[in-house]
Amino acid sequence: MNLQPVILCGGSGTRLWPLSREQYPKQLLALAGEDTLLQATARRVDKSLAAAGRKVLAPIVVANEDYRFLTAEQLRLAGAVPGAIVLEPAGRNTAPALTLAALVALQAGDDLVLVVMPADHIITNIETFRAAVAHAASRAESGKVVTFGMKPTHSETGYGYIRAGKVLPGEDGAREMSAFTEKPDRAAAGRYVASGEYFWNSGIFVLRASVWLAQLGATRPDIVNSCRAAVAARSSDRDFLRIGKEAFMACPADSIDYAVMEKLPAGLGVVIPLDAGWSDVGAWDALWQLGEKDADGNVSQGDVVTVATRDTLAISRSRLVALVGIESAVVVETSDAVLVASRDNMQQVKEVVARLKRDGRTEAETHRKIHRPWGYYDSIDSGSRFQVKRIVVNPGAALSLQMHHHRAEHWVVVSGTARVTRGEETFLLSENESTYIPIGTRHRLENPGKVPLEMIEVQSGAYLGEDDIVRFDDAYGRK
Repeated sequence: MNLQPVILCGGSGTRLWPLSREQYPKQLLALAGEDTLLQATARRVDKSLAAAGRKVLAPIVVANEDYRFLTAEQLRLAGAVPGAIVLEPAGRNTAPALTLAALVALQAGDDLVLVVMPADHIITNIETFRAAVAHAASRAESGKVVTFGMKPTHSETGYGYIRAGKVLPGEDGAREMSAFTEKPDRAAAGRYVASGEYFWNSGIFVLRASVWLAQLGATRPDIVNSCRAAVAARSSDRDFLRIGKEAFMACPADSIDYAVMEKLPAGLGVVIPLDAGWSDVGAWDALWQLGEKDADGNVSQGDVVTVATRDTLAISRSRLVALVGIESAVVVETSDAVLVASRDNMQQVKEVVARLKRDGRTEAETHRKIHRPWGYYDSIDSGSRFQVKRIVVNPGAALSLQMHHHRAEHWVVVSGTARVTRGEETFLLSENESTYIPIGTRHRLENPGKVPLEMIEVQSGAYLGEDDIVRFDDAYGRK
């Protein structure tokens, strides 16, 4: 039977601030290697099970509409061309997201085995994981709902707990799932760990599309009905599958765990023990646990110098970070924010984000470097009536034909070639050449070359907000 990877690409990762932002969530970050978490997830089952006689189909990715272009570009760079990128107009948690993917998968006519993976997990032992997926697929073909269980190391309240039942025949160590409890309180979690009878739920599931729809239909038919209506009202947009917004906005929010796993009929659930270096990277301490440590127990990324420092995670993204006399801490530096915290207080990072949002601070939502479908821009400096940006346009890409009511712009080409539309004229600019865009003038910037176009833009005027854009023509469907 063919396998259909499903990548659930939601969540903002507020506990991984300042690297993770609302408009640039953690699955888009490279936290453990060169690949982003999304790219690493897409590679895990890519053609990996062909030896078991199964074909692995192109993944179905369920993503938030707000970062659709980033998702598509990261998958393209990873060589993981998706079968579909299903866009959610709003987050409704994992149960509706999986339901959308199951309905899309069934449209091909086959009742495929879905390999459902959150996009924001780390797994270090890929071959062990792939072998476990092969075993899980065999059990899922017979109608079982399979998940992977991790041996708990402490009484974590943020995970689901699976009570293991009798051992099932086979070489994968599979057990019947006798109970599932999502996010127990501290006392219950302590009892579960002490008993030795429980696993942590990985959040990765292997099951037939029809089995998921049947089980969810028995517990939450309102979700299934809303998702059916949303998929029926779908439309195609470039590389994306847009579901019906009105129908999906009426869909209740719920998780896979609460909607189905806690209510699963006896004998249907199977848990396969997995020791593959798994982490959901819920907070910075998880990255320290997984990282390669120096002789003093420190994990460092970027330009970091440590002196008399122990058991600390230090990440630098834009400048030198020097630590002296620090112990059991987390230091994360970005171009516009720095986090310094005790490793014992990682869950409280989300309180910082909540305060930033309450105060209207942009650092909660965006980085200084803003990605766009055509490339990115970095706000280098700003002040009263001016702003300076570094703009990089990908080869062959173009910004929209636009106009500003309140600002003028000066463009200087640093490298590459720019095709500029200014009013009724169109002309080329090369390295060290510049032009001026007056207030109220229609203009467009394009990169006709085969290398990235890099330029400096100086904005001046009474108002410099990003909402001062009137678009007349846009290749990416933005308004």
